[in-house]
Amino acid sequence: MSEAHDHWQRVFTTKADAEVSWYQPRPDVSLDLITAAAPDRAAAIIDIGGGTSTLTDHLLAAGYRDLTVLDISEAALTRGRQRLGAAADKVRWIATDIAEWTPDRRWDVWHDRAAFHFLTDTARQDAYIRVMTEATAPSAVVIIATFALDGPERCSGLPVQRYSPATLAARLGPDFILVEGRGEDHVTPAGAVQRFSYAMLRRRTQDRLPSRRSLRSGGPSARPGGALTGMTGPHKRTHGPNPSVSGPPHPAGIRRKKSPLAGRPS
Repeated sequence: MSEAHDHWQRVFTTKADAEVSWYQPRPDVSLDLITAAAPDRAAAIIDIGGGTSTLTDHLLAAGYRDLTVLDISEAALTRGRQRLGAAADKVRWIATDIAEWTPDRRWDVWHDRAAFHFLTDTARQDAYIRVMTEATAPSAVVIIATFALDGPERCSGLPVQRYSPATLAARLGPDFILVEGRGEDHVTPAGAVQRFSYAMLRRRTQDRLPSRRSLRSGGPSARPGGALTGMTGPHKRTHGPNPSVSGPPHPAGIRRKKSPLAGRPS
């Protein structure tokens, strides 16, 4: 196993939820963005690094029925399943390193609170983006939260890469169009304030390159949606189009994929 896997296994076998800085009893911003983007309760939603997050609890309570949680730590996933009890069977649980994963389907909503920002080198970031592109349907919504540009430089003893909505959108590339940005002042269980940046993006509905017909006619290729680059203060938002998505059901169960690398809970 990798150092990252061992690190997060150690965290989730030695610390309770209230002892980790990212803990949220109710992830209000994530829930607000997801329910706005995907009002259809059949939407397929995956939470990256969400092993012990309560997001799944709240999504189930809201009526969503196609949920997947992926985490590098088996210990985190076990705790999430134990907390949900019998309801855990309604969720698909995947233990793997996100940068080494090969998706076997596509999702309508990709959610990640504080996993991507632990990937600090270009190769691992590129691997994540490649996996995310493979795992999301055209017009899918991507919601990623990282430490903001004025947020902490480290978390859980590890360095992080900080972003604004605009710089995150630029890093993800032109396949993902920024729709909305938000800021959040997260208060940790210890009482410290951590500044988070949320970006909601929509995946392109078609390839970036113009079609042969378009090249022959001299017309431009279609570009869906508009982009938004600003961000306002805690729980504030700038507005763009809110896409609505849906998705098919999926099998439940937990799977282990071979991998080393990083991925962190929401």
